[in-house]
Amino acid sequence: MTLLQNDIFIRALLRQPVDRTPVWMMRQAGRYLPEYRQVRDRAGSFMGLCTNPELACEVTLQPLDRFKFDAAILFSDILTVPDAMGLGLYFSEGEGPIFERPIKTAADVDQLPIPDPEQELRYVIDAVRLIRSTLQGRVPLIGFSGSPWTLATYMVEGRSSKSFQKIKTFMYEQPATVHKLLDKLAQSVALYLNAQIAAGAQAVMLFDTWGGMLTTEDYLEFSLYYAKQVLAHLNTDVAGQKIPTILFTKGGGLWLEDMAETGYDALGLDWQTDIHAARARVGNQVALQGNMDPISLYASPEVIREKVKAILAGYGAGSGHVFNLGHGILPDVPPDHVKAMVDAVHEFSPAFHVPAV
Repeated sequence: MTLLQNDIFIRALLRQPVDRTPVWMMRQAGRYLPEYRQVRDRAGSFMGLCTNPELACEVTLQPLDRFKFDAAILFSDILTVPDAMGLGLYFSEGEGPIFERPIKTAADVDQLPIPDPEQELRYVIDAVRLIRSTLQGRVPLIGFSGSPWTLATYMVEGRSSKSFQKIKTFMYEQPATVHKLLDKLAQSVALYLNAQIAAGAQAVMLFDTWGGMLTTEDYLEFSLYYAKQVLAHLNTDVAGQKIPTILFTKGGGLWLEDMAETGYDALGLDWQTDIHAARARVGNQVALQGNMDPISLYASPEVIREKVKAILAGYGAGSGHVFNLGHGILPDVPPDHVKAMVDAVHEFSPAFHVPAV
């Protein structure tokens, strides 16, 4: 494999010295870019794009041609695993993801298969191989999956939810069944991420989008426990190279200490978590990724620059920070505003790092 020309993202995740703060952005390959929308139209549908390795590769690389990002993230969706389990995923305009056959009973859980990533999810693994090859070492490639808990919410609700009534009622009334579901998902996610690593992913991220809607007791039992189970089964050493791991729980600021104890190399922070306080709480246990408010990208470039400065100053001096949004970029953000953010990180962050000798 080609050596990395820019490994600043990897080094920051491992809390090694860097000369500036690396930056990338959740959903950086997405609808805010007109060139993405053109490829999406060619694909015919969102899933048509996800399941075509050549087109997934093309949109993965698009933001790197516009902005000075320090990592590429695989273009895919967090719901590929439950789709591969046979729940019939489709996307409805204005409604988001919907499953034709949601989980309703213990028997439904019993019948769920554990997908083989090289079979049912081959299109994703082929995309990872193609992206890694096409990157030619420009920047690292991030692989990802939804967390077991987050996947379970969609599988039981059948779609996005505001109250999560179905999954939480299921959890309270049939905890053993939900644990069985989460255990199957943890096995499936670990296999999936290991296949991405084997295909060339150089870091992996677990998106726990809906962990923050649980009580503390339930978060530790039903979400964080299974995030740890995934990590325990990951192959994070490839030919002597460490594959860094990132855990992101949206709304998880209450539980940073517990998250830091899991063994993940980095924690993603949402925009509601103060990064200065977060660093004080977890010390040098983990790197921190984040955490600019995605809505701030609608503000003027001058305001964006000030917000970037504030987050860099909040984290303070030293390595272990990866600049990012606190959640994914929204679809109608002007690309010039993204450039303002990225350029500001490049301009202001070296002051927080000791120059390499």
